[in-house]
Amino acid sequence: MSETVKVVCYKSKTLSDGKHPLMVRICKDGKKKYQSLGISILPSHWDFKKNEPNDSCPNRDEIRLLIQQRLFELQKTILSKKIEGKEFTASSLLSPSQSAKAHLHNNVGECFNYYVRFLKEQGRLRYAGMYEVSYNSFVKYAGSLDIPFSDVNVVWLKKYEIWMHKQGLAVNTIGTRIRHLRAVFNMAIEYHVIDKECYPFQSYKVSKVSQSPPKRSMTKVDIQKVLSYKGKTDIEILAISLFTFSYYCAGINFIDMAMLKHSNITGGKLCYLRAKTKKQIVIPLHPMAINVIARYSDATVGNNSFIFPILSHFHQTEVQKVNRLHKVLAKVNGTLKEIGERIGLPIKLTTYVARHSYATVLKRAGVSTAIISESLGHSSEKITQTYLDSFENSQIEDAMSHLD
Repeated sequence: MSETVKVVCYKSKTLSDGKHPLMVRICKDGKKKYQSLGISILPSHWDFKKNEPNDSCPNRDEIRLLIQQRLFELQKTILSKKIEGKEFTASSLLSPSQSAKAHLHNNVGECFNYYVRFLKEQGRLRYAGMYEVSYNSFVKYAGSLDIPFSDVNVVWLKKYEIWMHKQGLAVNTIGTRIRHLRAVFNMAIEYHVIDKECYPFQSYKVSKVSQSPPKRSMTKVDIQKVLSYKGKTDIEILAISLFTFSYYCAGINFIDMAMLKHSNITGGKLCYLRAKTKKQIVIPLHPMAINVIARYSDATVGNNSFIFPILSHFHQTEVQKVNRLHKVLAKVNGTLKEIGERIGLPIKLTTYVARHSYATVLKRAGVSTAIISESLGHSSEKITQTYLDSFENSQIEDAMSHLD
């Protein structure tokens, strides 16, 4: 029996904001299997006949591209299985554990490299690169990771931690490396490659290999010093523009700013999909943010052109984009650091300081933590974004009035 693969607006589940989740639906042998696409949408923005976002949907092109990519991946997997004469079900197509169990063994290095490939296939090249750095660190310490998971016990981890300290690396860097290894362990257990008895992180607590992050927020007085700084070069002007835009646009991060196009602006609001979480974000455009956009409007033409002069049509592949983003971010943060020192700021200035400062200013103004939390780092970042998704735009607009 032939199979059908579609992405549908799942009306059987309604979220608190009135949206329905978009779900991949596979029908095969009389059985249906659903899997979330990680996006929710209002029914008024969905064409139920064509199974795609309609013309009134914010970020219509981005959502369609995400749908097309996911359907292409599944159709490619189905075709490969048919060519190889392999049986499959709707459930096995949506479960990565089946293919993993067929190719992975009780080998740390093998599983680590599989995880890196998985991140790359998902387009998360930056994170894949971070895991590769961690992998190389473990190989340098142990000589080889072609070892069974049972070899990596509490003693092994403590010795690695001591070795890293002797290299002069920061505590948080050590913690990041070990958390990457823990993620590989979790994957191996999830895919039934190893038993839970091999898990050393019940006794070895990664949380102790960390320290409080440096202060990343500023007072309104210091923020205004940055916003009023007059850049003397193109890179200084860009750096201040990005900081300003982030501060006035709910702490949007550098990657998302770089990916913004003029089509992301509709009805006086900024609508985009977060690169990290694939969550749809809709926020009102503050007048100061509009001024920043206008500053670069002459250099960018067309609804599909980027708002900021960071990416262009020359950057076609994901590798090209990642390399370009990494290079520009380093220049921007280096420039912001110099500006911060020049105007006497008490902390190191980066684009991420705008994100933290946005949250802190609203918090100190008495804005409910249900709308925006005091910190936007790590775990709280996802929580804060979830809150932003779930509240009415009028509440967000009222909250953002405190930014001036």
